[in-house]
Amino acid sequence: MPTQEREKSTEATFDNLLARIQALEIEVSSFSESERNTVNALRLSIDALNKEAFARLIRALKSNPAALSAMKDAIKDDLVYSVLRHHELIKPALAERIEKALASVRPFLESHGGDVELIAVEPPSSVTIRLKGACSNCPASDLTLREGVEKAIREVCPEIVEIKRASSLPGGQCASSGQAIAFISPFADQSEAGWLFAAAFEAIPDAGVGVFDVQGRSILLSRFGEKITCYENACAHMGMPLDGGVFKDGILTCPHHQFQYHLESGECLTAPEVQLHTHAVRVKGKDVEVKLS
Repeated sequence: MPTQEREKSTEATFDNLLARIQALEIEVSSFSESERNTVNALRLSIDALNKEAFARLIRALKSNPAALSAMKDAIKDDLVYSVLRHHELIKPALAERIEKALASVRPFLESHGGDVELIAVEPPSSVTIRLKGACSNCPASDLTLREGVEKAIREVCPEIVEIKRASSLPGGQCASSGQAIAFISPFADQSEAGWLFAAAFEAIPDAGVGVFDVQGRSILLSRFGEKITCYENACAHMGMPLDGGVFKDGILTCPHHQFQYHLESGECLTAPEVQLHTHAVRVKGKDVEVKLS
């Protein structure tokens, strides 16, 4: 039999085995509780036997550098990886652990009409993600990334030292805009603690920006209709104050080195890889409150 035909035959066998297992699981589900317990005990015993056999094989291979290298290549096979993961003999792949971290924060993002996706993993320490939906162009996307997504990834994958953010897809809008109480980031509204009065809503000119002091911190508040954004009064370039810069058509130009920022999103138009430091902000009644970060 030609090599290509043998490979197809082997792949078909794998598919048939999986289909057979699924069919048996359906059949067992109709058994009585006593019968299901017996089948489960048998399955656990067979799993324990296989796990011990695989563990001994792996220990033996690890003592031989050439065999260890071959084993690492074999683990790249999806089926081999799945079986060894089932027996907890290898750690989850980095991408799998990152997806687990993203899954833990996804409900918070979805509650605000947003989402997050894994774009790329660059072992051993770099990952690229993208915020989607309402979170993609939200003025507090930097806060969402820093306080929610990055924190979750680093808790599950402490070896990750660089988290890069891919460009947002067009069409995202902040779901919180226009609400009586507008929480800009889904990770900023988990507690009432820490919110501070910053200014009266009417003190911030529509389509304008104002400089305010909150507990000794200089912040920028800008208003776009009913939506308020809040940033540290510091250029992302060298940290110089932004007040005194020219503000036109929603864009603030730093008076020192002419870096430009779109204050509705916090995006730096001069160097897209940097962003203004965002603070959580909400409108409550006639007041604007912030939570400094």
